[in-house]
Order: sequence, then C-alpha cells, then structure tokens
Amino acid sequence: MTFTHLPPEVADLRERTRRFVRDIVIDAEPAPGERLDQATRDRLQAAAKDAGVFAPHVPKEYGGQGVPIEHWSPILQEAGYSPIGPSALNCMAPDEGNMHMLNLVATEEQKKRYLVPLAAGDIRSCFGMTEPHPGAGSDPAALRTKGSRTSGGWVVNGHKRFTSGAVGAGFCIVMARTPAVDGFAEGATMFLVDMANPGVRVGEAIHTVDRSIDGGHPHLYLQDCFVPDDCVLGEVGLGFRYAQVRLGPARLTHCMRWLGLARRALDIALDRAGRRELFGGPIDSLGLAQHLIAESVIDIETSDAIITKTSALLHTDPKAGSAMSSIAKVHCSEAIFGVVDRAVQICGGDGVSDGLPLAQYLAEVRPFRIYDGPNETHRWAIARRASAVRSAAVRAGEPYRGDAVVGQGGDA
Repeated sequence: MTFTHLPPEVADLRERTRRFVRDIVIDAEPAPGERLDQATRDRLQAAAKDAGVFAPHVPKEYGGQGVPIEHWSPILQEAGYSPIGPSALNCMAPDEGNMHMLNLVATEEQKKRYLVPLAAGDIRSCFGMTEPHPGAGSDPAALRTKGSRTSGGWVVNGHKRFTSGAVGAGFCIVMARTPAVDGFAEGATMFLVDMANPGVRVGEAIHTVDRSIDGGHPHLYLQDCFVPDDCVLGEVGLGFRYAQVRLGPARLTHCMRWLGLARRALDIALDRAGRRELFGGPIDSLGLAQHLIAESVIDIETSDAIITKTSALLHTDPKAGSAMSSIAKVHCSEAIFGVVDRAVQICGGDGVSDGLPLAQYLAEVRPFRIYDGPNETHRWAIARRASAVRSAAVRAGEPYRGDAVVGQGGDA
C-alpha cells in the first residue's frame, strides 16, 4: 500500500497502525463465522491505546488521534486489513459515524455525556433510522416513527429494524418525524436515547451473514419513550440535514475499511498463487490466474483513487463530497466484492472452506451493496443528479448536443 504526500504525523500513524494490526490484532481474530468476544475487544482496545493508534478519527481533545477526514483512508485501510481491526481501534460502524456527527452537531454537554465515553470505547452506540416496510428504508421520507411534544421534552413511538450495534449499546440516535411546533418546521428530528430508557426495547435478532459489527442488527421498539429536551441532537426538524452530515462520511469509511480487507484477500491469493503449482508451474504463471490478479489490482487502485477524491471533497465541499460518496459506495462495494471473490477462485476448494478466511470475507463485504442504501438507489440518485446538472448547464447557455446531424447532399 503506497500513499504519497501524507503529512509526517499521518504517515507515522499509518505505519504504526499497520504494525499493530499485523502483529497484534490478526493473532486475536476469531474463527471464521464467529464474533469478536467482549473480553478480546477490551484487551485489544487497551493495547491500541498503549500503542497510540486508538480512535484515529476522533479529535485529540476527546482522546483520539485527531486525523483530519481527508487523511482517514490510509489509516482505516490499515485497520480494515483485519475484520476486527476497526473494533480494536474504535473506528467501526456505527460508532465511528455517530462520533463524527456528535462532534459536529452535539452541544458541549451532549459531547461530555455521549461522545466522550463513546470515543474512549467505554460504551457502544447504534443509529435508529431503518424501519419495517412501509417505513423508512431506501426512502428516508417514508419515516413513520413519531415524536410528540410534551412537557419538558418529547414522547417517541416507533419500530426500527436493522439497528446495527443495538445489543449492548449505551445509547441510540433515533430519527423520528416531528410536527411543526414551538416555531420549528415539520420534519425529522434526531434524539439521543439512552438504551436503559424504559420506553426502549431491543427486539428480535436479524441473523445476517456478516459478523464484524458488534451488537448485531436487531429490531428496536420505542413505546411512549420520553426524551428530555436536552437530548434533542441539533435543532428540531433538521434531522434529514444532519443525516447527510453522518451518512456521506459513513459510506466512505465503509469503503476504506473494506478496501483494507480486499488488500488482505489479494495478499492471500498472491501467496497461494506464487507457491502452488499446477500444470508444471506456479499458478501465478498461468494466464487465467494472471487475469484474475490484474482485475483485482485494478479494482483496488480505482477504489483507492475514488476514496481519495471523495475524502478531499468532504473536507473542502461537504455537499459535493456527500454526492460523490454515493459514487464511491457503489463502485467500491462491487469492486471489493470482486477482489474477494477472485481470491476465493484462485484458492480453489480451500477458498470456500474455513481453512482460509476468504469465505467469511465474502460474507462480510456482500451486505455492503445493501447497507447505507442499496446500490440501485444510489445509481438512481447519481443519474438524477447528472441529468439535473446537465439540464441546468444547457439552460445557462451550454450548447445542446443531443440532436443528430442530418447530412447534406452526396450519393448513397
């Protein structure tokens, strides 16, 4: 992995993260298909703090390494080289996205109460957006969870599902539809809800193929859940705006972490292809295997490039960066799956066994084409934006280029 033009302190952190993950974390990985246990997570997080690589994305004042968003990718790719690396470094979803949003939106008191322990790894969190049909999923406008005004706060009622990280979490950031009240417009509002609140119940587990997110993806029920005014995150009615603050970077950090795992998968395949012989020579001397390897290198490099561009945009122009993160999410989720799938193919029967971790990597990265918005929804949004931008340019005076030119004269 080569990263140019990194500030010296970021380059040093990347190298220390690389060594920590490869020397400490990989040896602690659970068997393929199993989850990281809490005791191992705690031990690895303590070791990460001692090594000075813990919470790279968190400002230093809250105990992190203070890496700016445009330089997250080299660090998170190194963390993602192990499926448990992001948990060890406390930069795993959904906590990483929640930390980023809390840092940008929360009041100082809310930061002390929620961000500080979350950044320290003392608690975990979850994000309550997705709902059972016909509620919010690919279309956030379908949000059905409701918040009603009451004395001193709000009463929230609703049913969430795929609430990643909810089992064992300390709090949830809940999206609910709220009416026009107290001078605020009707819209969506974010609430900081303690999971110990008597109005919250973690429901049925949803058994998925991935195992890397602590706390699973269960249903979450909110029934007459009272939330005081000081637990409104940001302003009432602006929840969808804050969701974009969170979701753009969160999509991209998924790309970063999983790209690190794709690099691990390719390393496994290259090691295998370099030593295993077939038809009188090593596998990597065969044209078919070389094609698979080359395609994977291309997918990794193009993913890395689009992540770098999107990271820079999120720093300089968050709105444009959020739009670009949709493109990055679609490209990377499909490219990364392709890299892992080709690694399985190169490794043959062992690739689909639990003797190698590749089959589990497939299970980890496949949901990414659905999580954070299905790729089909992102493609719809990407196409709409492209059409709108071109139409605006033509209205502003750009020549219209869609008419066919009719030839003048000449013999057939």
